Amino acid sequence: MKDLGPKPNELDAIETASRDEIAALQLSRMKWSLSHAYENVPMYRNRFDKAGVHPDDLKDLSDLAKFPFTYKDDLRDNYPFGLRAVPQDQVVRIHASSGTTGKPTVVVYTRNDIDVWSDTLARSLRAAGLRKGDIIHNAYGYGLFTGGLGAHYGIERLGATVVPMGGGQTEKQVNLITDFRPSGIMVTPSYMLNILEQYQKIGVDPRTSPLQVGVFGAEPWTNAMREEIEAAFDMHAVDIYGLSEIMGPGVANECVETKDGLHVWEDHYYPEIVDPVTGEVLEDGQEGELVFTTLTKEGMPMIRYRTRDLTRLLPGTARSMRRMEKITGRSDDMIILRGVNVFPTQIEEQVMATSGLALYYQIELARAGPMDAMRVMVEVDSSAVDEVGRSALGNALTQRIKDMVGISCQVDVQMPGTVARSQGKAVRVIDNRPKE
Repeated sequence: MKDLGPKPNELDAIETASRDEIAALQLSRMKWSLSHAYENVPMYRNRFDKAGVHPDDLKDLSDLAKFPFTYKDDLRDNYPFGLRAVPQDQVVRIHASSGTTGKPTVVVYTRNDIDVWSDTLARSLRAAGLRKGDIIHNAYGYGLFTGGLGAHYGIERLGATVVPMGGGQTEKQVNLITDFRPSGIMVTPSYMLNILEQYQKIGVDPRTSPLQVGVFGAEPWTNAMREEIEAAFDMHAVDIYGLSEIMGPGVANECVETKDGLHVWEDHYYPEIVDPVTGEVLEDGQEGELVFTTLTKEGMPMIRYRTRDLTRLLPGTARSMRRMEKITGRSDDMIILRGVNVFPTQIEEQVMATSGLALYYQIELARAGPMDAMRVMVEVDSSAVDEVGRSALGNALTQRIKDMVGISCQVDVQMPGTVARSQGKAVRVIDNRPKE
């Protein structure tokens, strides 16, 4: 893999600023954001008043802990535009979640919001090793999902060339990568496995592809998957983080020269880590729930938004701004199985550690009598593996999960191509347990 680290003159000044300079900028912008929310969003005014706090009470960054949290349900309860902080004629775009469970969460953007988003996404791509003049294949889904258009505008802001492919049509994806020769790709890590599978299907070595960098996000993924993808394509696999409530992709990104966690662009998004149960703010280095406050967002400011993502904050390395550890689980993705807390990524790690299995898996939860049961569906990596071989692989994975995760489960080892493929975000867990 090529060395793609940036030259010092390619960085924004804030990326190498001192911590004191960053904190001073954050305090100024946080005062504005709290006032903007209080003055223009009834929910925030009512909630601040009920908590007995006012934007003027913010004298120091630590004072933010006095202010109440915002939750995903607040967006649903104020559907569609109850949290909008500007007149409608200043809104230039609306995004929304898929709304598969209840009302979708809706977010709105002013022209300045789109500019900030484009800037931080371009900064993320530069941190990943991509540059002006590169061709970047964008396989994130377009539409109400923030991934496709967020990436698109960021690529253009970088000065690169965007291939607006979107999701699906895997054969066409590979054809365009072969013909257009992009140096970068933006896609979910699970869908990148589909692209890898297509290379193998047509008998082309993926290491001959032009791709030098993959910028992967929208779902948790492990370092084990990173290693698999990097080895398969001989390219850098870099993590990007974002969420629509805060802005979209590009809130934080790994730097290609270190790949040691995602630097949060703290000049626009202020992070905290809190205890998931008590809400108490934790010191940097302690694991807990990630909370964000937007510092410059006009259309729909978010004050102390609880993401449900579990991570910890660490000092900056390649940049001055703090890093968040790679997210491998969300509190609402956690499976509680017979009293044991399990994240899908823990199962993924064991699948990847079992030689002879492909990278595809799905977890099915069911009720067996009075107890919950888990079935893990995986595939062999070769159709030449017979039934005896599949049984042996199943026993090996069953034992690994019991030893490393601490639960007993059924493993179903299937033939290649059997486990459902993702066209975007992977569906890792199918919960067939009765609703109580």
